[in-house]
Amino acid sequence: MIQQYPSRLLERAVQEFSKLPGIGRKTALRLVLHLLRQDTDDVMQFTDAVCQMKQEVKFCRVCHNISDQDICPICSDPRRDSSTICVVENIQDVMAVENTQQFSGLYHVLGGLISPMDGIGPSDLEIDSLVARVAESDIKEVILALSPTMEGDTTNFYIFRKLAAYDVKISIIARGIAVGNELEYTDEVTLGRSILNRTPFDGK
Repeated sequence: MIQQYPSRLLERAVQEFSKLPGIGRKTALRLVLHLLRQDTDDVMQFTDAVCQMKQEVKFCRVCHNISDQDICPICSDPRRDSSTICVVENIQDVMAVENTQQFSGLYHVLGGLISPMDGIGPSDLEIDSLVARVAESDIKEVILALSPTMEGDTTNFYIFRKLAAYDVKISIIARGIAVGNELEYTDEVTLGRSILNRTPFDGK
């Protein structure tokens, strides 16, 4: 392969940065050159932070959100409403809902959505652990806060069927969010209103 840059070390760094989502080679080169201009101590702090995150960050054994401990701060907070669970696709969605400051319950992170086209089935997601939480805890309401896409609706219906045998209210966020939109890109006001104005989910 023809070497594109004057340094093989530079080229390797650019290749690694360009593996990040949304980062092309031009942006990767700009980031690498920025790091080259920084003090060595600053660069070492940057790399140490990334390495420590990768080695030490955990996933909450209750809700599967990221955490520094076995149980995340939200699940361990006695001020939260432990009778209500908000089901979301990913960790970014937890942050999005929290930013609305309209929800005081707990979360359950599925880790994705059912998508046969992408080879993702129910067993690839944290659905069984959600059912176990409902079965073992005093859960009164499960809010399905999944993106209003075909995959999101499929996952909603599957979870609804799995929880049908339990005495729990199942609701879905109001469709103030445009159909086809990703939840994490929805503005906080619209998302907050959708949480507050949630409606019963009847499986249709």
